[in-house]
Amino acid sequence: MSKLRELFSDSVIYGFSNVVARFINYLLVPFHTDVFSTARYSIVSLVYAAITFLNVILQMGMESAYLRYAEDRKEASNIFKTIQLSLLGVSTVAVVLLWLFMPVALSAMNLDSGTSGIYIMMLGILWFDTLAIVPFAELRLVRKSIQFAILKTLHVIINVGLNFYLILSLDYGIEAVFIANLVASVIITGLIWAVTADLWKGEWSQKWVGTIFRFGLPFIPAGLGHATNEMLDRFLLNSMDPSVAEKLYGSGITPEDVVGIYSACYKLAVFMLLMVQMYRMAWQPFFMRYSRDEESATLFSRAFIYFNAFAAVAYLVVALFREQIVAINVPVLNATLINSEYWPGLEIVPLLLLAYWFQGWYINFSSGIFIKEKTSVLYKITLLGAGITLAVNLALIPYYGMMGSAAATLASYGVMAFVLGIYSKRVMEVNYRIPLNLGLMIFCVILVYTAPLVSAWMNMSYVVASSLLLIPGLAAIGGYIYFTER
Repeated sequence: MSKLRELFSDSVIYGFSNVVARFINYLLVPFHTDVFSTARYSIVSLVYAAITFLNVILQMGMESAYLRYAEDRKEASNIFKTIQLSLLGVSTVAVVLLWLFMPVALSAMNLDSGTSGIYIMMLGILWFDTLAIVPFAELRLVRKSIQFAILKTLHVIINVGLNFYLILSLDYGIEAVFIANLVASVIITGLIWAVTADLWKGEWSQKWVGTIFRFGLPFIPAGLGHATNEMLDRFLLNSMDPSVAEKLYGSGITPEDVVGIYSACYKLAVFMLLMVQMYRMAWQPFFMRYSRDEESATLFSRAFIYFNAFAAVAYLVVALFREQIVAINVPVLNATLINSEYWPGLEIVPLLLLAYWFQGWYINFSSGIFIKEKTSVLYKITLLGAGITLAVNLALIPYYGMMGSAAATLASYGVMAFVLGIYSKRVMEVNYRIPLNLGLMIFCVILVYTAPLVSAWMNMSYVVASSLLLIPGLAAIGGYIYFTER
């Protein structure tokens, strides 16, 4: 149990920083949805979608490679310097090429030439963030989670502070979003380089170049598949037939409006994503530390049980009370958490929460793949997920719009989790108790979609009905933990 407490402790520290950072950063959602139209807000979504794809290519899986091999502290400085110099060269060449092909890239992103300044700032954000990824991995590896938390939180504070200052005081438009992010990235990259400066004393190692790239490069197609699952829907929704947008959402609603609404409501799934990410931050270094433990299989199984218990609570609370959450008034801004103009997209939230729950399964199942160095399978699985994302989006968007995209995300992550689970079991035997955990998930889904029926049948408000259904949900989670610990 002490080892699980260690995992929980690290998750809490990463989680606290993420909670604070996400909470501060989330202030931008009511702010941006209040000051920008749905169509204008779609520009933010499309640019950050492009950043997600390009980050995968520029970072080349080097974060995972560093976590895998720098555990050998005698070689850590050599690995660090080798990776950082490689990233410096590749990212510089890539950014220059992207600048030269800016007209083509803007067209591919469904943006016009008027956003060229935003595009150049996007390249700056990419360059600086790429050079910060391995130094941050070092802090995770050596469990300097407090420093990690401080720097990540500072990045958000700078970003959010500049957003408010540039838009409210200087009356900047959408460009303020990217100016603020670029400044924050420059400052934090400088600070994280200073914190990890000692590691630059290492030597460039030709021996390590082959090793780290053989391990890391399979993460590029895997990462692109993941980025496709996360971001392709924005571009596909933006390309939908305008007549379909009006048919589904009313007269005057454009595809750009749909992207803005979808992106704003997508952020409500941040509560599950936050939990998954804080767990991932602690989980990867944790399972590498205990990979040689004779009871590692039992340890990993129990970690999965507690992950599902927390995920179930997050799913029930956010999915049942999503309408009340978005209506929370933010006193400082005198605005609701998400502007009411965006509320028609709330129906996507339960599906996206479920998708991120499956993403948590995927992260758990990846332990055996990392330990046995079978990472080449990851790109096959994520490309399978990307294919599902593309196919389901194309099939469902013309009929269901945003719900079609949310269903595609859920289908993709669900299939990826199960396929990786099957493969992981072949390389490392861990009893994940899939039927039991799937049963818990299905029970939670039934409760969420039963709430409107209970409300109508018993002639009570939706909030009261949801509160009543939360009770059996929490009881089931408690019983689940009790049963699995016996």
